Amino acid sequence: MLNGLEGLLVVSVEQAVAAPYVSGRLADAGARVIKVERPEGDFAREYDHLVKGESAYFVWLNRGKESVCLDLRAPADREVFEGMLKVADVFIQNLAPGAIDRLGYAPDMLRDQNPRLITLSISGYGDEGPYSKHKAYDLLVQAECGLSAITGNHAGPARVGVSVCDIACGMTAYQAVLEALLARAKTGKGRHISASLFHSLADWMNVPYLQYVYGGKEPVCNGLEHPTIAPYGAFPGSDGKLVLLSIQNEREWVGFCEMVLERPELATDPRFSSNTKRVENRTALDEIVCHKFSTQTRDVLSDLLHRAGIANGRVSTIRDLAEHPQNRLVEIDTPAGPIEMLSPGALADGDAPAFRPVPALGSNTEAVRKEFRSKKRVA
Repeated sequence: MLNGLEGLLVVSVEQAVAAPYVSGRLADAGARVIKVERPEGDFAREYDHLVKGESAYFVWLNRGKESVCLDLRAPADREVFEGMLKVADVFIQNLAPGAIDRLGYAPDMLRDQNPRLITLSISGYGDEGPYSKHKAYDLLVQAECGLSAITGNHAGPARVGVSVCDIACGMTAYQAVLEALLARAKTGKGRHISASLFHSLADWMNVPYLQYVYGGKEPVCNGLEHPTIAPYGAFPGSDGKLVLLSIQNEREWVGFCEMVLERPELATDPRFSSNTKRVENRTALDEIVCHKFSTQTRDVLSDLLHRAGIANGRVSTIRDLAEHPQNRLVEIDTPAGPIEMLSPGALADGDAPAFRPVPALGSNTEAVRKEFRSKKRVA
């Protein structure tokens, strides 16, 4: 299947997660992505060595790229780099604030020299404002933007278990790059995009923000319990494993009482006759549900709930995820050999893209040097 971005050249001075996410998705879509690494490599290569000796984050985010090691302070390497920028369609960077400008590659200057170029700068807090020069990492931003205040349980706040700020920023930036490419097809001109971890995740925080600013409602950490609907939460089976169920309306409540709890009289019990009453009497209701659920294992309970038309999800461990029957896996070549990973979420006409290998550090350096050394920067 033909991918959509063949023929585009993306040059990315990147590290960690957010920028590699963008360039990785562009590579999946068919673009040629040259990943410029310092001689010691993207530090994400050393996050762990759990994937046949490779880093899990690096393998996930860097398939389909060419790895080129350059020292952007060395004249010979700058010549190669400037040759790439002369013909690039997209330039991505997520160095420390101000670092790319000090190297002599400010995005505005690059676009003056190559008007079709789309430039993307990723930072912690954006280009302006009192926090613009602050260091920022995913967990710090989870705390700063209020996400940790609504994540966790009554014992206290918690980190979301993946790098959600980095990923949100990468998704936001990828969308913006695609919009810029569409606009360039009409105007012939590129644009500069600024994306930040803080603003990308703050956008996701708009519901609790609006509820607080306009309704005076300050969210609390509810763990796996919905604050305004009951029963809507996680309950243990006889094996101690949790199943999370959701009752959305009175019809489902009646079916739950009849088919799952096997106590149809509870549907009209004055304590539970409406969602408002069930929330008010949540403790008593939870005791009833827990007593019934203690007689069956989690997986049996989940099947029973599905048969009753009650939405539910097993609270899966990573082992459960690895064995999940709904998984869609793709094979990726890495420097350590082929591995399988979970597929991206979207299919085009039923097909996933043809994924190219994860590069070894500097595996394309000499070829790219030869290709671009003679391409001088546009005057």
